[in-house]
Amino acid sequence: MSEALKTAFWDRIEDVQAGLLSAGSTRAVPMSPYARRDDNAIWFIAAQGTELAAAARSSAEASFFVADPKANLYATIDGQVSEVNDPAKLDELWNAVAAAWFEFEDGKQDDDIRLIRLTPVKAEVWATTGAAGFVYELVKSRMTDEKPDMGEHGVVTFA
Repeated sequence: MSEALKTAFWDRIEDVQAGLLSAGSTRAVPMSPYARRDDNAIWFIAAQGTELAAAARSSAEASFFVADPKANLYATIDGQVSEVNDPAKLDELWNAVAAAWFEFEDGKQDDDIRLIRLTPVKAEVWATTGAAGFVYELVKSRMTDEKPDMGEHGVVTFA
């Protein structure tokens, strides 16, 4: 495993604004991630009564799928979700995106808010060079007959 790829993963996932989260037998649904390298976690703010919240209560296996060209990150992240009751963590993560879903009720004090922690176990990661780098590599490969360098790809494991 490449430590450089793991570092690139954590650096880039902080810029991801949305992905698809599936847990247990739930279908994948769009969610906004809040990645925290120091927690070894990707956090989500969900509502009580959702399939994801129920899966988190039972500590289900989960997958989070990222395809974000702005962050130059594509990944399938596998791990386990759990529901966490931590008002301080909710304060830390709360932002305009979360507020858009819950402000109409009681905001952060809404009893329906559920904090979900995805603890990653492994991820298949593609850390790309971005649009300009992609075009450069394509042109270079045509001129040199060499395979283009599209960035790093590999499997990352988490402790």
